[in-house]
Amino acid sequence: MTTPQNRSCCGPDCCSDAPVTTQVVDHDDLRGQVREGYAKIAKSGSWSAAQAAPKVQSRCCGGSSGGGCCGPATLSPEQLVAAIGYSQGELAATPDGSNMGLSCGNPTAIASLKPGEVVLDLGAGGGFDCFVAGPKVGATGRVIGVDMTPDMVSKARRNVTAYTKQSNLSNVEFRLGEIENLPVADASVDVVISNCVLNLSPDKPQVWREIARVLKPGGRVAVSDLALFRPLPDSVKADVEALVGCVAGAVLVEETRTMAAAAGLSDIVLTPKPQYIDAMTDWQDPLYRKIIESLPNGSKPSDYITSLDVSAVKR
Repeated sequence: MTTPQNRSCCGPDCCSDAPVTTQVVDHDDLRGQVREGYAKIAKSGSWSAAQAAPKVQSRCCGGSSGGGCCGPATLSPEQLVAAIGYSQGELAATPDGSNMGLSCGNPTAIASLKPGEVVLDLGAGGGFDCFVAGPKVGATGRVIGVDMTPDMVSKARRNVTAYTKQSNLSNVEFRLGEIENLPVADASVDVVISNCVLNLSPDKPQVWREIARVLKPGGRVAVSDLALFRPLPDSVKADVEALVGCVAGAVLVEETRTMAAAAGLSDIVLTPKPQYIDAMTDWQDPLYRKIIESLPNGSKPSDYITSLDVSAVKR
């Protein structure tokens, strides 16, 4: 089944009057597209809107290399995470290559991690937040990173050696799996963290149910993700590139509250941070430049999209 869809900037209609069709895909297809995109990120070492778009035709009146609307992001991964609140000490303690510029917040900052706790990171990527969390829980604690992309898990596991050498800790491990079906036992985790990943799931209610399943009674959630103040235009929602960039899969802020509560979580606190989106626009990130092209005149991305800190408790 196909539906007509207008696209702008980096779509195949950028320099053509030909109509564009978007295929309606199922959950497995979406996971495959996201997995392919993040495999490319794992191999290249960092995210940019140009390189993270699997199967997206991109002409941009001159190709996707170099500058322009499909050019590389203007901030390095180090600059990005420093701008969103990671300390220099945290950055210095993480292995080279674990930070790939995939963050939209700092979940460990809102998690209040304590020595001896078991932490689970959903969509761990190269292990960046796991390696930030490891020293906080110490030698008696444990950090488990789960990712569905084999290349990411392999990259994270390679980073463990450097982490152990730097920290003198052996408390971080990585498992291959989908966040809708976590390879983790019931009631075995003190804290679940995640950084700009839940939006990638085509079945978010199931993710929240899995979070509740693996948490111990009294366990906590600390998630940083993207959410919506109002629905995005269809041209953005249909864009695979925006999906891999955690935008097209975003849901309304209150939908996040509803899903977490339905899973059995309580004390839900949602803290929007639209300034992150404004900063990305100011930095001329190519994905956000592309989104601007699809918005009504006079609108800006932060009118629609926000970084959202989510905290909750399993009673």
